[in-house]
Amino acid sequence: MARLVFDIETSALGLEGFDEAQIEYLFRESERQPDETAKALKRSEIQQQFSLWPFTAQIVCVAMVNADTGRGQVLFQADDFDEEAAEESGPVEFAPQVDEVEMLTAFWDVARRYDAIVTFNGRGFDVPFLYLRSALLNVPISRKDWLGYRFQTEPHCDLAEQFTFYNVSGREGAARRFNLDFYCKAFGIPSPKAGGVTGRDIGELVAEGRHRDIADYCLRDVKATVELYKIWRDRLAGVK
Repeated sequence: MARLVFDIETSALGLEGFDEAQIEYLFRESERQPDETAKALKRSEIQQQFSLWPFTAQIVCVAMVNADTGRGQVLFQADDFDEEAAEESGPVEFAPQVDEVEMLTAFWDVARRYDAIVTFNGRGFDVPFLYLRSALLNVPISRKDWLGYRFQTEPHCDLAEQFTFYNVSGREGAARRFNLDFYCKAFGIPSPKAGGVTGRDIGELVAEGRHRDIADYCLRDVKATVELYKIWRDRLAGVK
């Protein structure tokens, strides 16, 4: 069974894209704070979350790798888009895209060829983000079955669910959830953050036009997820 492992990177949209009613709604909680300092802090906190919501952020990169062959592709938005700029890096192709619509269209074209997917927190973040951004931009979705029955690993194996046994012990128990970086270090997998970039840096990298740095980081995330998947498959799959 062909399995696609993927990850996305997102970046907040500017406030100029929202009308007054939307801005009031987004920052409503900040207006409930007792003083101006608290309001400003809350407003900043809310704006930092924009990159987490598909109605206030865009997808700037999608990295994907075949779990069995290691071959893959990284699709990423680039200001200096050039059709001839695609390049091979080992078994992975880096393909700059003119905009988010083109990137999502290319992603769904690849996705339709796979029987199953593997993600880390894809059920809670990547997949619904992809679905909603695609719907907003009227990009046809080729696979609409990735958010089905939670307690199964086909067609979607979410490793964040598997390593917590579907949150069996809550936030403080033996199977509490850790982030991808922590799991990688625990299992001796090279951390995607070893390159000095984290998900919190994406907005700044976009502003600086460092699109290839984003692509490289996203691919490191996917490669780490592939290795973590192999550990789960070989040592934990089937645990009930």
